[in-house]
Amino acid sequence: MRMLITGLLALLPLLGHAETAEEKGFAIAVEVDARDTGYINSTAEMKMTLTNRQGQSSIREMRSKTLEVDGDGDKSLMIFDRPRDVKGTAMLTFTHKEGADDQWLFLPALKRVKRIASNNKSGPFMGSEFAYEDLSSQEVEKYTYQYLRDDSINNVPVFVIERYPTDKKSGYTRQIVWTHQTEYRAEKIEYFDRKNSALKTLIFSDYKQYLDQYWRAHTMSMTNHLTGKSTVLEFSDYKFREDLNDRDFDKSSLKRAK
Repeated sequence: MRMLITGLLALLPLLGHAETAEEKGFAIAVEVDARDTGYINSTAEMKMTLTNRQGQSSIREMRSKTLEVDGDGDKSLMIFDRPRDVKGTAMLTFTHKEGADDQWLFLPALKRVKRIASNNKSGPFMGSEFAYEDLSSQEVEKYTYQYLRDDSINNVPVFVIERYPTDKKSGYTRQIVWTHQTEYRAEKIEYFDRKNSALKTLIFSDYKQYLDQYWRAHTMSMTNHLTGKSTVLEFSDYKFREDLNDRDFDKSSLKRAK
């Protein structure tokens, strides 16, 4: 279906149809998604650095696993290893192309799995500047789109598009995304809250390519303009096409995560 949509979009200029800003924005999003399809699964080590307005920082070490799901959004599992007070905490996410995502958090101190309610998805994940909804895979169907302009970041040509969440319980009214014009990967995202005020900016950097196709940012820096706080996620030791399956991403896997 994704290839069919891409093909139809490519035919529009040939049919004498002037591409609208909505169609161009959507076409860019479809191409971004297509470029990242087929990786099957991946694992990575992560370091999360939280910095407050006064510049004081704390560090958490984590692991992540991601499983590509045919016909739906990805499944992902994040597990905290350090420090001791968060060790064993784990979050499981089932992203869906349509409808609300499913997310669960395992809290080892309580020895229970807590479901994240849809109206809490805009809340901060483990005290970071990343919301729960930021950690879901960014499926094309979750937004409507508008192409704004061509631009550049650090002399790199980018498309600038605006996207609007279809989920009425999203914490955002809109997001502006800067997308690399050749590699079709995100370079920057600006988030606007429910009052349409500039809330956060996410910068992607230290990209590396895997399996000759899949780009991964090794650093993701989220700055909250209202609180003055920031969170940096650093990724390392990426591995792809590991021995993972659905059983590694069921709810019982949260309690097994160690």
